[in-house]
Amino acid sequence: MKIYFVRHGHPDYKTDSLTELGKKQAAAAAIRLKDCGIERIYSSTKGRALQTAEYTAGLLNVQVIPCDFMREISWASIDEEPIVANGHPWLVADIRASEGKSILERNWQEVEPYSKSKAVSCYDTVVQGLDGWLAELGYNREGDYYRVSGADTYKTVAMFSHGGSSSAALSHLLNIPFPQFCGAFHIDFTSVTIVELPNEIGKLVYPKIELFNDAKHICGISD
Repeated sequence: MKIYFVRHGHPDYKTDSLTELGKKQAAAAAIRLKDCGIERIYSSTKGRALQTAEYTAGLLNVQVIPCDFMREISWASIDEEPIVANGHPWLVADIRASEGKSILERNWQEVEPYSKSKAVSCYDTVVQGLDGWLAELGYNREGDYYRVSGADTYKTVAMFSHGGSSSAALSHLLNIPFPQFCGAFHIDFTSVTIVELPNEIGKLVYPKIELFNDAKHICGISD
């Protein structure tokens, strides 16, 4: 199975929709994706992701399947007490690195300021939902890997979401600590990341990155 992870286009966060630039980016992404053999389109239920997905769905004449678990993460303090960079995962990773502190802990959820941030529960929502979704598609999580359990694993699907939720999903799939992923891998608007999961029934498999953060389709696009 191949999964195309696609971030939404340039947003108006106040209205949770695409700007005019974002609409152009979404249209370009749809053209980029139309010949990729995508059979199903899934999307975060946030407006900017759904609106981006609709461009590709319209070209392919398929319905968008909503997925609440891929809604964007938040990161403010859980108790309104001040925390470093308000818990913003990308800024926190940069700050910790600049101070010589590790961003490689597998137990990062227990490390301040993450432990005091809403990002932890949001991350858990994403990864639990992701594993449930993958189980429906024939891949059951076992430890750090996935057991191929279904015969319907030859599909190519697309998931439209956000910078944060897709970072959470990809860090879980690849067993990379979320802070490290945030620090090292940045995801552009409407960029395409392709993850391939082998389809050998009964075997334990791990995801392979075929392409990461491809945003060539929006080069030169402006308001």
